[in-house]
Order: sequence, then structure tokens, then C-alpha cells
Amino acid sequence: MTALIDQATQLRSLANQAPRASVIAVTSGKGGVGKTNVAVNLAVQFAAAGKDVVLMDADLGLANADVLCDVGLTYNLSHVITRRKQLSEVMHPAPGGFRLIGGASGLARMADLSEAERQRLVGALAELECKADVILIDTGAGISPNVLSFTRAADQVLVVTTPEPPAITDAYAVIKVISRAEGAMASAPQRRISLLVNQVRSAAEARAVHDRIAKVARQFLSVSVYEAGYLPSDEAVSSAVRRRVPFVLAYPRCAASFCLSQLAMRLQQGIALHRPGGFFQRMSRWFRSA
Repeated sequence: MTALIDQATQLRSLANQAPRASVIAVTSGKGGVGKTNVAVNLAVQFAAAGKDVVLMDADLGLANADVLCDVGLTYNLSHVITRRKQLSEVMHPAPGGFRLIGGASGLARMADLSEAERQRLVGALAELECKADVILIDTGAGISPNVLSFTRAADQVLVVTTPEPPAITDAYAVIKVISRAEGAMASAPQRRISLLVNQVRSAAEARAVHDRIAKVARQFLSVSVYEAGYLPSDEAVSSAVRRRVPFVLAYPRCAASFCLSQLAMRLQQGIALHRPGGFFQRMSRWFRSA
């Protein structure tokens, strides 16, 4: 805890002097719903709009954003957590003009960081917050402490699901855990939670999924779940994944790319008004309450 307070003292003046990045956490209740693919293509879309974008693959232990981008990573987050590298040294240029911070794939221990290791990562990210316009965090799937720590740090949480019943159930579970955790912290302003329905057959199907989750969340959690839109089931997306190229670059005119551009605009509108305090301040509140 002393280390966290020391970090706050060192970084507070820096955070107050510079504009801070908008932080978007992309998460899901279960794996296999296209969460990382959404995060990668959002990073490309924001960069194309002239933003300085950093994507951090925080799916610790099962990271694969580098595979989707066909980027070879010499260093990743595990080197930052073990103090072998600074965060600036593990950022790699990625297709489309954004910077990628890779996670550590295949290291089971990374999926269960200690409090001290999470504090170390928070301190590094606090500095990054003053050096980018948008920080996208691709969290792991589910409700582990690592996932919740990153969703707490975000201005906006984008929950990705598909129309399948298990994915819908797990998406609601994530929303419930996030909202209840925040409810236990009276001083923490509630972040905006949006739902993206991926791999749908029609706009009507996506709307039905959103309305179902939003209704239950409103009724039982008193939480608003905003409609982020949808991505259609599109062969161009599968083809781009096989080619290891973001689909908005490989097939910019496909239906999925059009919907992704609409998603980027919705997210920009949702984070236009920043919540009080920066990334580090929000995370430090969480560590004090843990």
C-alpha cells in the first residue's frame, strides 16, 4: 500500500498538467465471442480518425492481439510486471497506425497477478495516460480480479456478446459483477456500460439481444446498458483473421467494417465527457477498498 501512495505522489502532478486519454475496456463474459478482434479493429478505426491510440492486450495468459495483427513481439506485459522493461519499451507499431502492448500468452501465472504486481502495472499505465488520446484495454473474458481491475479503470466498458444463450447469460453476469462492485464503492462514479452484439444475422436480432439484457439490468441492477450496435456475421471477417490482417484494413467496404465505424463513433460520443479523475486515481481507489 505504501508503494501505491508513493506512486500517487509522483504521478499526480503529471496527470494534472496534461490531458488524459480516454480509456475503453473491451470485455466479455465468455471467450470466443470476438472480443479481441473488436478491440484490434477499433484501435485501427480510432487511429484512422487521427487519434494517438494504444491497445493493451490485458487478456493475461491467453493474449492473442499480436496474432490478429501479425506482429512479432519481442517484449510484452510480463516484462513490465517483472521490472525487466518499462511500458514504453514494450509498445510495438501495429497495422493501421496504433501501438500495441502485448500480453503474455501461455503463462498461467499471469492470469492471477498479485496485488503488488497489479499496482506496478497501474503505475506504468498512469504515465501512458498522458501520452495518448485513446487507450483500449482488451481484458480477459469472465470476472477474474484482473478483468475487474481494468473495467474499474475505464471511462467506458464495452461488453461483447453473440446471440447464443450462453454468451448472453455470461454477458449479463459480467455487467452484474461490474455494477455491484461499483455499488460497494460509494465514492466511485459509475462508468458507462455498452453492449455490442457480434456475429448477428440481422439488426433486429442484435436489437432483441440488447433489449433483453438492458431490460433485466435495469430491473434488477438499476443499471443502464447502452446500445453500442452490432457486427454482422461476415465472411470477410473470417478471411481477415486467417490472413492476420484487421478486417477494416483488409476489407474496408465490407458490412462489418461499416458497422465497426459506427461503433467507433458511438464510443467517442460516450466518452466525450470524462468522469472525474484519471486512470491512476480510479485504480488507487480500488486498491484502497480491496
